[in-house]
Amino acid sequence: MAFRRRAKSHPLFSQEFLIHNHADIGFCLVLCVLVALMFEVTAKTAFLFILPQYNISEPTADGETVHYHYGLKDLVTILFYILIAIILHAVVQEYALDKINRRLHLSKIKHSKFNESGQLVAFHLSSVVWCLYVGVTEGYFSNPKSLWENYPHVHLPFQVKFFYLCQLAYWLHALPELYFQKVRKEEIPRHLQYISLYLAHIAGAYLLNLTRLGVILLLLQYTAEFFFHLARLFYFTAENNEKLFNVWAVVFVTSRLFTLTLSVLVIGFGLARVENQAFDPEKGNFNTLLCRMCVLLLVCFSQAWMMWRFIHFQLRHWREYWNEQSARKRAAVAIHSKQQSKTVKRESGYHENGVVKAENGTSPRTKKLKSP
Repeated sequence: MAFRRRAKSHPLFSQEFLIHNHADIGFCLVLCVLVALMFEVTAKTAFLFILPQYNISEPTADGETVHYHYGLKDLVTILFYILIAIILHAVVQEYALDKINRRLHLSKIKHSKFNESGQLVAFHLSSVVWCLYVGVTEGYFSNPKSLWENYPHVHLPFQVKFFYLCQLAYWLHALPELYFQKVRKEEIPRHLQYISLYLAHIAGAYLLNLTRLGVILLLLQYTAEFFFHLARLFYFTAENNEKLFNVWAVVFVTSRLFTLTLSVLVIGFGLARVENQAFDPEKGNFNTLLCRMCVLLLVCFSQAWMMWRFIHFQLRHWREYWNEQSARKRAAVAIHSKQQSKTVKRESGYHENGVVKAENGTSPRTKKLKSP
């Protein structure tokens, strides 16, 4: 108990120290792993953190190709790249977002939302470029049948496995960032919702060997999210700038339709026609009717939930817009009526019922003429 009391009072264990120096702590840990590569004794252990594991060499006509599959050692690699994500998060925050925030002078609520959107814009843009690169080089766009042919896709190219490890590391790093960024308690359930959905879909595609379909679906999702957070950034800089929200609405609905269509095509029709339909976890085969139905239900449920939130957001936005417009019209009518009442200026004397009256409504006094 005495050690616990001393530990809590020590500055290294304080909350403020961890919040302000978590990136420095992560950088020191990453540096230790990199230094371990320099020594032969610790180099093998260091490679577990840096490089994907479970590589297999397959002979081809041109030589040998190296492929990978997943295993428990991937958790070590994911842990290392969680630290990398924390460091990159701090770099973007300090050298980009904080400098912009000092110029905008936003409120606390807008400040936190601006930081969230700024981080996600950087991540979604890099992920969209990465998804496009993987899809083009691996032939997912030129040959759509490759999304379900030769299932299970147990052996992955290096760039595909590394892509999934980095994606899992990023969304796992978002959990401790809720603590480091001092996110409000009211906002934590919303953050946990979309973080859990991303982790469930990415981990499901990785473990069920649906990585090819997962890359395309992530491309659609990240494109829509990129436009949404970009529109929020422009909205915080100028509240009248809402044109990008219209672009996001079109991209969002289009991506939902493409996601549902592609999921039904690949899982419902493509995998159903594959000859190898058996439940064999050792070989990575999950192509059974029950598994396909569960995956489709998960995808359809998530898309329906996002569409419901989108419709709710649009209705609330339109309601606020029309309330604002009606308030402006009422204010304009009131100002116009006041101006009309002020424009009619009465002279010092005017006729009322044949009697000349003054400005205050009383009859003017007649001046007495002095006798000569």
